[in-house]
Amino acid sequence: MNGQLEQVYEEYNRYIYHLCLKLTRNQTEAEDLMQEVWVKVVRYETYVKDVEHIKAWLTTICMNTFRDRYRKNVRRSKHVMNQPDQLEVPVLDLVPCDTMTAEDLLEKHDLSQMVQQKIGELDSIYKTTVLYFYVYQYSLVEIADLMKVSIGTVKSRLFRAKQRLKEMMIADTAAIEYLPA
Repeated sequence: MNGQLEQVYEEYNRYIYHLCLKLTRNQTEAEDLMQEVWVKVVRYETYVKDVEHIKAWLTTICMNTFRDRYRKNVRRSKHVMNQPDQLEVPVLDLVPCDTMTAEDLLEKHDLSQMVQQKIGELDSIYKTTVLYFYVYQYSLVEIADLMKVSIGTVKSRLFRAKQRLKEMMIADTAAIEYLPA
């Protein structure tokens, strides 16, 4: 962990823990959520130096991580609850495994590297918009304010950037194997 990241951790660790505790209302779940948040922060550590409002950035990551976990748990419980009585396969076998194989991790890493490279090749206006939205996790309103444009402009830039990234990935023969059929 670099020095700046350590400083961010020291300064905001208690804040993130209390936010996680407030969201989950359970110490164990709060600790799990907090760990996920810090894993994401470490994953995006190259962007930390460009973030103007660290606390807001961390809060957004925390809230989004909590929301994602909640949605995943709701989906999982729906799948388990709606299983027919005559099902031969044990219900627990239907719950997806959270641990990834080494091959899955390598594939995910390769794809992540390719996408990051392609984002770097985007025109600066689209690159900035994508980074603000997906990496820094700013809201559309915040991005519009930062870039001094309308929310509609931000939405169209995101749409165009995603279209351009898709075209770039399709054109890249190495990336073709990672794209859904």
